[in-house]
Amino acid sequence: MTVPATAIRVGDELPPLRIPITRTLIVSGAIASRDYQDVHHDAEAAKEKGSPDIFMNILTTNGLVGRYITDHFGPHARLQKVAIRLGAPNYPGDEMVLTGRVTAVADGTAEVSVTGRNAIGNHVTGKVTLRLPPDGLDSPDGLDSPDSLHGEAR
Repeated sequence: MTVPATAIRVGDELPPLRIPITRTLIVSGAIASRDYQDVHHDAEAAKEKGSPDIFMNILTTNGLVGRYITDHFGPHARLQKVAIRLGAPNYPGDEMVLTGRVTAVADGTAEVSVTGRNAIGNHVTGKVTLRLPPDGLDSPDGLDSPDSLHGEAR
């Protein structure tokens, strides 16, 4: 169920999400986002460029941050803005722990501060702005109507 906008308060903490950083995650994220830079899939090329191994791209990180928010707030949460900054790289064999805290709530919109830490430090920091339905059940844009669920025109 989607968390209703009326149930969110400034200061609310989201539960942490632990994400194992695997080679498969790094490579598949790069391929899915059409980022074919060799440092995201070729360990030898990454080492030649000064990195100890391949590392996660920003588009994969952005997707994981979005997933973290929508997993917590529910299927009808609508991301309006994701503004992130990368720090320490995510290397294979590490773990990233995403945490979040609600920093603003107004008119059905919430802002969440997000941090993703790994063994080296902060991999990602940023803010996500999202829109939520007022009662937690209905989508703010009507996407949960029976017609839209079956792909029929209204």
